[in-house]
Amino acid sequence: MPSRRQIREAVIQFLYCADIEGGAEASSLRDAFWQFVTESDRRALVLATWKLIQHLSLGREERYAEMVERLPNARAVLRARPELESSAAALDRIFELEEAWSAQFSALAKIRRDDEDDTVSEKFGAGFDKLFSIDRDLRFARSEFLRVLDDHPGLRPQLEPVAGPINRLDRISERLQMIQHPEDFPDQAEFSKIRESRASLTELREKSDRIADAVLAEKPQIDERLNAVVENFAPERIDPIDRAILRLGTWEILSNPDVPTPVAINEAIELAKKFGTTDSGRFVNGILDKIAKS
Repeated sequence: MPSRRQIREAVIQFLYCADIEGGAEASSLRDAFWQFVTESDRRALVLATWKLIQHLSLGREERYAEMVERLPNARAVLRARPELESSAAALDRIFELEEAWSAQFSALAKIRRDDEDDTVSEKFGAGFDKLFSIDRDLRFARSEFLRVLDDHPGLRPQLEPVAGPINRLDRISERLQMIQHPEDFPDQAEFSKIRESRASLTELREKSDRIADAVLAEKPQIDERLNAVVENFAPERIDPIDRAILRLGTWEILSNPDVPTPVAINEAIELAKKFGTTDSGRFVNGILDKIAKS
């Protein structure tokens, strides 16, 4: 889960972006902002997802080859009975989709991992969507075909050889579908890294956005308080990053009872040292100390 420091750093960066003179409205910046600041985390997440897909797909090619080998006999059995035309079509559809699945898996394996973070994330993300879409269609086609075994039990001895590998392929697909919603399977330890990474990114954005919105909503009152303690105060005269830190720190002192004032000031000083100039820490400390005393 994201730390308080990570959340505050994200808030400061967003407030800075939202306060650039002549810039767009804060709400319209949000998606682009989060795409930018989470590039590295999203790259790590997609690579972990790809590694898990590879792991869960081990043995798939052997099962697929087994199905292909037994396909001609199954097709002949089904086509000999006109009433089973739909089952024969479902079997052909399975073969077509299995080919598409293998091609998409190979395409994912060829994506360069040393490209820029956002490029890697976008390519893998689009590739995963396509693979999972094919996989969902496959599961439906398999179920359509396997229904013939229940409807025509007398054909089971003849169709079981191809139904066996199809069932085994479907068990792989069942596991792969879990990757899309790992939070629905908390007991599956192998999905824990993906589950935690997704939850952390979601929580970071939700908490940061909530704080940033609160600061922006009270910005006129915050600037009024700053004006009361800073001689000749004018927002445009203060370094933009210092301005963002001062607004967050002032909001916490005035409007966030969950954070003790000394903690808010100390954390603001640390943010100023990291993001500001060499004098920012001392400058922020002096102003917030006056805000707290006033």
